[in-house]
Amino acid sequence: MREASTSRHLQHAIDTSVPHPARRYNYWLGGKDNFAADRASGDQIAAAWPSVRTAAIENRRFLKRVTAFLTGQAGIRQFLDIGTGLPTADNTHEVAQAIAPDSRVVYVDNDPMVGVHARALMTSTPEGATAYLEADLREPEAILHHPDLRRVLDLDRPVALMLIAVLHFIRDNDEVARIVRRLVSALPPGSYAAASNATKDFMRPEDAATYDMLVASGRTDVFPRSRAELAALFAGLDLIEPGVVPVSDWRPVAGADRPDPVDVSVLGVVARLP
Repeated sequence: MREASTSRHLQHAIDTSVPHPARRYNYWLGGKDNFAADRASGDQIAAAWPSVRTAAIENRRFLKRVTAFLTGQAGIRQFLDIGTGLPTADNTHEVAQAIAPDSRVVYVDNDPMVGVHARALMTSTPEGATAYLEADLREPEAILHHPDLRRVLDLDRPVALMLIAVLHFIRDNDEVARIVRRLVSALPPGSYAAASNATKDFMRPEDAATYDMLVASGRTDVFPRSRAELAALFAGLDLIEPGVVPVSDWRPVAGADRPDPVDVSVLGVVARLP
């Protein structure tokens, strides 16, 4: 789960005493851009959900396959990637520009540490373009009207909206639906939306009960959604086959080993605007 915080007020200084989802995700992926609070939070979640690192890895692979599909098969050349997290291998622009060097990508996150790394590492090909916005998913108007977004992306041409492992940081389904509707409404026909979200659909009852306890006690900020709840967010769009499935089952690489869905417990979906 590539994660990004969704607090309403951006922090302009890095607070190392408070765990941040982007840094916790970096820890699960084996990265070094995290602090003690992030590792403690990550270990606490892993104690209740031992396969969380598998989930993080499979979610990252999903991002890569989706980006390759959108660029190579769907012909998309513009991406709005919200909740980008800390840069690592195979970032959206790297995958897209390896296929189509003229691809243009705008990244959005609200962790200052992500911003520092992104501006240093997310360099574009000469033919394409990248930009990083420090902005909040809960405030889509600020994202959509940001001058750097308008400078890099042409919203009159198809755009891929990437919401990978970020929606599940918002608990209220009505608020999530509002945000998704607003973002999608800004995109022209032929655009795409891709998302992934944690789920309890495949968990054993005892594991689901443990997860509920973590949520109720505030020890996790990842709010799961069912297949039906995730699909409902993209009602009216055309779901790309195979629909809403575990991220490890979305167009997997032929012959690749796939973990059991219970060990992933993250759903993925790609949809097209008619």
